Order: sequence, then structure tokens, then C-alpha cells
Amino acid sequence: GAFIIERMVEAGVPEGVVNLVQGGRETGEALTGADVDGVLFTGGAKTGLAIHKMFADRLDVILALELGGNNPLIWWDVDDVEAAAFTVVQSAFLTSGQRCTCARRLILPEGPEGDKALLALGKLTERLIVGAPFDEPQPFMGPVISPKIAESLERAFDQLVDRDGVPVKNLSVIDEGKAFVSPGIIDVSMLADSVPDEEHFGPFLKVYRVKDFDDAIARANKTRFGLSAGILTDDKAKWEKFLALSRAGIVNWNRQTTGASGAAPFGGIGDSGNHRPSAYYAADYCAYPVASMEGEGLLAMPEGQVGVR
Repeated sequence: GAFIIERMVEAGVPEGVVNLVQGGRETGEALTGADVDGVLFTGGAKTGLAIHKMFADRLDVILALELGGNNPLIWWDVDDVEAAAFTVVQSAFLTSGQRCTCARRLILPEGPEGDKALLALGKLTERLIVGAPFDEPQPFMGPVISPKIAESLERAFDQLVDRDGVPVKNLSVIDEGKAFVSPGIIDVSMLADSVPDEEHFGPFLKVYRVKDFDDAIARANKTRFGLSAGILTDDKAKWEKFLALSRAGIVNWNRQTTGASGAAPFGGIGDSGNHRPSAYYAADYCAYPVASMEGEGLLAMPEGQVGVR
């Protein structure tokens, strides 16, 4: 954040036009309680809903909410299993799973193909290094945001295990009292719809095994969120069907769910936002359209004007 502000000042933006204010809940409440023209918020759905209610009677305030998601990734009819496993890892565990577009649910076919996929994913996940930014060898993942969040992620994972979820790779706090956790994968197919539709903001991937491709799409869409979604497949027809039926604002084919372009809209539907996509599109909704009709002189009334004696 500070780096961006410094570069803007270097580019000629007057000091004080853009300000970086850091803090917790009290700081956020002070800012949203001020006399503002707009609030652009990126964060959790619970906080976003509170902000939405706060400005429900303020039509004069531009409100743009980007609230994350319980994002699905389908793996179906893929020959290169190792490449697919790497793409899942990039989707689920990049930045320790702390991106709003991270894959939270992996959807696999029942039977040998799904077994092979899960085996390859488990083996690759075992190789991931968790550590501090300047550790050697260089880590793939750093810490989550705080020790408190690390403990809550471990607790949520263990609760699914207690309910007969099948762990593929255990998510656990690495050093007690610190924010480093191992990436976790758990098969919750037997729990199905009883799994809470929540975004666990960390390296926490739930696996669903389904009978056919229609079931895979239905499972992908079975969420109150709708930010990102992806499919890994060699079958272009399956991609086209998924793209047409997917309920998400960012839908990728054979690319990680965490990949997005700033030149395209960034946002989602459902509890993932309020239809104000950020990135390039934010420049449009942060302005207001003005329509004008112009003439250098007035128009004289024509001879024989209808309705005039």
C-alpha cells in the first residue's frame, strides 16, 4: 500500500489527494462513518453485509463490494495429471490460500480417474514448503494473517474430520502460537450438503466426488457465492458448457482460479459482491454519465409549425 502511494506522488499526484490509513475495526468504522461519496470494500461477506446495511438509505454513496467466495474448481477428462495437480495447488494454496479467488472446493469424478487425480494432488502438496519469506530453501507458502486465524483454520478442518470427512493432507498449525499452517485437503463427499457454505480464508481445500459432469456443474454452482470458478479439462465442449452454466464472475479454463487480468472486470455475483466489478471497470462506476445536446445558436420556429396558429 505505501509503495503505491509513493509511486503516485512521484507520478505527480499531489500529496494528500490519496491517503493510506491502516487500522482495525475501529478505523474502518470511522472511515465509513465519515462524510464520504463512495465506499469500495474488499473483504469478508459478513463485514460487507454490515457496510451494505449501513448505506442502505444513502443512494448518493457509491458502494462497491468485493466479498470473496467458496470457489469451485472442476477436474474432468485430463491427460496431464501432474500439470493439473500443479494448477490446483496454484489455485488453492497460492499466498497461503489468502486470495479471494482461491479454489476452496475441488470437484472430481468418482472412480479411477478421480482416485488418480487425488493421489497426484496429495503427493505434490506434501512437497510444498511452508516458511518465512526469506527462508532457504524459498517457501511456497508463508503464514496466514495471524495465529488466531491459523488456530481457527485447524479447528474448522478438525471439525470436518470429526464428522467423517476423509483427510488427504492434514491442515495443522506448524508452530504453536504462530501463524504457519500446513496446507489441508479433505474429502467431504460423504457429507455433501451438510458442509457449511463458508469461505475459509487459508490453505483449506474440500474435495467432492460426483457421478457425472452434470453433477459436477451442479455442485460447482451450489454456493451462495459467485466470485471465481474454473475447470481443468482437455474437452473444449465441456469448457463451453461449464462457461455457459457457471454462476461466477471469473471463469477460467485450464488456468488457476487465482489468475485474473486488471484489464477485465473483477467481481462476482451472489454474496460475492453487489455487481460493481473492480479493476478496469471501477473507473466507470466511480464517475457519473453526462448526456448533452449542443448548438451554437437557438433554433428558430419553422414556418407552418404544427399546433401553432
